[in-house]
Amino acid sequence: MEISRRDLIRNTIAAGGLAAAATALPGVIRPAAAAALPKTGTVASTFATGTPNAKGYAPVITVAGEAHTTRTELGVLADAGRATTRQGLLAFAQLSDIHIVDAQSPLRVEWTDRFDDPSPLPAIGLFTSSYRPQEMLSGQIADSMVRAINRIAKGPVTGQSLALAIQTGDNSDNSQLNEIRWNIGVLNGGTVRVDSGNLSTWEGVADSSGATYDTAYWHPHGNPLGKPVDRPRKEYGFPVVPGLLDAARRPFAAEGLDIPWYSVFGNHDGLVQGNFPTSTLQLNLLALGALKIVSPPTGLHPAEVLDDLMTDPAAFLQGLLGLGILNPGVRLVTPDLDRRLLTRKEVVEQHFLLGGAPFGHGFTDANRATGTAYYHFDRGAFRFVVLDTVNPNGYADGSLDQTQFAWLSGLLAQSTDKVVMVFSHHTSDTMGNPLVATGGDLEQRVTGGTVLTKLLEHPQVVAWINGHTHTNTITPRPRTGGGGLWEITTASHIDWPQQARIIEIADNGDGTLSIFTTMVDHAGPASAGAGTADAQQLAGLARELSANDWHDHSGGGGTPKDRNVELLVANPLA
Repeated sequence: MEISRRDLIRNTIAAGGLAAAATALPGVIRPAAAAALPKTGTVASTFATGTPNAKGYAPVITVAGEAHTTRTELGVLADAGRATTRQGLLAFAQLSDIHIVDAQSPLRVEWTDRFDDPSPLPAIGLFTSSYRPQEMLSGQIADSMVRAINRIAKGPVTGQSLALAIQTGDNSDNSQLNEIRWNIGVLNGGTVRVDSGNLSTWEGVADSSGATYDTAYWHPHGNPLGKPVDRPRKEYGFPVVPGLLDAARRPFAAEGLDIPWYSVFGNHDGLVQGNFPTSTLQLNLLALGALKIVSPPTGLHPAEVLDDLMTDPAAFLQGLLGLGILNPGVRLVTPDLDRRLLTRKEVVEQHFLLGGAPFGHGFTDANRATGTAYYHFDRGAFRFVVLDTVNPNGYADGSLDQTQFAWLSGLLAQSTDKVVMVFSHHTSDTMGNPLVATGGDLEQRVTGGTVLTKLLEHPQVVAWINGHTHTNTITPRPRTGGGGLWEITTASHIDWPQQARIIEIADNGDGTLSIFTTMVDHAGPASAGAGTADAQQLAGLARELSANDWHDHSGGGGTPKDRNVELLVANPLA
């Protein structure tokens, strides 16, 4: 759930087919063989939504890919014949907003999602990420993306072997130990089981338990006897998928990346639901507890829910649970110690404890000792600068502390002999969170505009690469006097279109560099192959479910100029 100070202010001011793959039983899916994965990312082919059924539910179909479009908004021009003379220097993969979800956790607040369901009433607009019909398949999506990147192996433009991958935050969904470990396990490879609590049955909002059945959620196994059909099936044409919940909990063999991978800290990795400090003892007790809210009590007003969650989420949730028999929407779940909330230092430590290459996945001994999450590393002439933009005091938007900003300023001053790329979870436009802790560190925090100004002071910085918005966006950031850097924002794994990005850098030999970006679809099949037999079929189903989420996330793919592009920039070392 994304609830930001910026969105809160904005809303306050404003207030002044699976059908195509069906068998004889309508809405029940059947598996089919997956198509071969293209080695060129989305240049050869990609996915789109097809013709929807009568209720609007659309299959996912394979369509023609996209060629690279050249962008010159920074005023940098290159030789017309550069394609025959350029030299590839570096290629790597960016994954962002993977959001590995413990969909059975008592601490999740799926029930707030209904406050933004389509209706004649104005939506709050802040609860649409608290529940997604595909969220129980987040581990399979991540594994399928790993498989796609492994198959591509080389930059589709330069042919350079992929040197590394970097995940730019929100690697987990709720800063829980099990989610962090599932994320690392998928990228490292090995057996992964995205399951918690009672390992013999599903305990969450998606099952068909008659006692707490709620029509606001999609129930893939259908409605219990005597209960009405849920809204996603009745109003939006969602299918019945027998056995899905057991298939989602099934262990699978994660392939693991063939290349070293690095990690960036995101607000969902450091804050409960991406908004609330993990240091709150009461929230941790709720995560470890045996009671899960499935349905809110009647009479709650969305604006009051929002205010109570932002003021004291633990007290508010405990109050709802304390209603006991007066709220039949509370269910018993099996407690699980692996759901405990992690501090930033503990998240960093997990990257060392679980192994994989490189050791610590970018985090340093200093990060390990002090609980910080910013660092840098070099690959030849390239310097990767990783920021921690999470404000530990709360809210989804980010900022930097003064110590980190001083570190960044000093590092940039020492990097004149490198081509610098900066990585963070937040974009410059979503780093507007100045919140400081009451009774804690009262130093003013550094927001995105100041960070961008600092980066633009150094011509060796050619790109700022991030995520957070779940949307593909590439924005030119010009420098006074000419040139500038490109801010490259990549969409999420959890929402449509579930893409990652390959980034390549080439020397054009004329004083310019070309930064090529190519979108990557994960290895899950289109609708004709969606099923439950293995992790890839489940990932294909998840992509289709994300395309049909009634809270419209359809803009996540961005425009063609935000996807497969050539970005021209001055070569700072020329």
